[in-house]
Amino acid sequence: MPPEAPTHLRRTLSVKDLIVYGLLFIGPTAPIGVFGVLDAKSGGATALVFVVATVAMGFTAWSYARMSAAVPRAGSVSAYATAGLGRWPGFFAGWMASLDYLFIPAVAALFTGIATHSLVSGIPTWLATGVAIIVFTALNLAGVGIAARVGMIMLIIEVVVLAMFIVGAIVVLVHDGPSRGWLTPLSSTSNLAIGGVLGAVSVAVLSFLGFDAIASFAEESTGDSRGVGRAVLFCLALAGLLFVAQTYLADLISNVSPEHLAAHPAEQGSAFYSIIRAAIGGWFDTTVSAVKAVGPIFSALVAQAAASRLMYGMARQGHLPSWLGRLNPRTQTPRPAILLSAGATLALSVWAANQPDGLDTLSSMVTVGALVAFALLHVSVFGYFVVRPESRAQSTGARVAAVVVPVLGVAIIIALLVEASHLALIVGACWLALGIVVAIARYATGHRGDDGTSADPTRTGDARTP
Repeated sequence: MPPEAPTHLRRTLSVKDLIVYGLLFIGPTAPIGVFGVLDAKSGGATALVFVVATVAMGFTAWSYARMSAAVPRAGSVSAYATAGLGRWPGFFAGWMASLDYLFIPAVAALFTGIATHSLVSGIPTWLATGVAIIVFTALNLAGVGIAARVGMIMLIIEVVVLAMFIVGAIVVLVHDGPSRGWLTPLSSTSNLAIGGVLGAVSVAVLSFLGFDAIASFAEESTGDSRGVGRAVLFCLALAGLLFVAQTYLADLISNVSPEHLAAHPAEQGSAFYSIIRAAIGGWFDTTVSAVKAVGPIFSALVAQAAASRLMYGMARQGHLPSWLGRLNPRTQTPRPAILLSAGATLALSVWAANQPDGLDTLSSMVTVGALVAFALLHVSVFGYFVVRPESRAQSTGARVAAVVVPVLGVAIIIALLVEASHLALIVGACWLALGIVVAIARYATGHRGDDGTSADPTRTGDARTP
């Protein structure tokens, strides 16, 4: 007889594993690619930019922590919006978040393909990209426990490389002194322009996208429901500390002024590598390039895993077809959702690999979906902890926080959306329009979630924990 199909994900992830997943998704060296852009926009106050960005994303992390403790379900922001606002917002929160979860693995896989081709020119970019997708899909199909252990090895390597940079930069500063003033990474090399800093913050927050994926693994956490929230907050704080440290040191040893980078945009993407090559040595530049070729595989691994949990959770709520809510009996992973995510990633990334501006096009599409989902998350906190009759049992301080933090969080999200690229906004609008069609088609047939509740979008979601 075949084994009975499991109905819930297997609890195998500790708080440490959740933090590893979050850091892998973000990447400890994420500022490397955007350092030149931020340095030019902020007038050399790159460290200040990441301080402000960390605080700004802290509001979203706080909302994730509150909702993940109250609604510890797979589906993350979709489950939270369903519990706090109802099925229509729950569907659209998940639908918009899924847009980024489609593009982020494709961008990460393409990063690996491009870096591999630059190191070994005989390997086509599209081939290396496809192999990367096969590798992280196989790891996800094997189960989150195996993926977390393999990911830990890569995370250690990335942290070691980052530590080598920090030590090398300190040696340069001790031997030669700083190229800029000691406080300029926090105050700029000239007059601090608030507008420039805020414009740079709108770019810097993209480096933090991924900490929210931790909430997707709520049903697979071995600890209590508050462990997911602690992992989200710790991951954001640690990433912020690492980002500030590396950009502060890079600013100090930079041999190129922010004005030069602003006047030569083509040099911004490779600015961090140029600093390493000039100040520390070409051998370390090669080391960093090699790590950046492999590291995106694990970012994509976490993104794909998070996407599959999002689709799995939405299928259980009746938002998506029920076959996406099936689990592999042996590994208890959402295999159909993983394979669907892999297919979409493969099509997007291989197409982009054969386009001259494929990376720019894919990169510009990232973030709008996540930002819209973040906004619905904040509103969900208000709905769940303030509007519901049961919320009156909370302390006054908790109710006030559930008003103030979401309001500030939504204001920040709106400011970031204003700074988003026009292409990203167009793609986001088209995806939203498609979501409206899908929602009407599904809800018109009266689909029901796995808890038996009607998929009628006018009904509030059931907030019971599994």
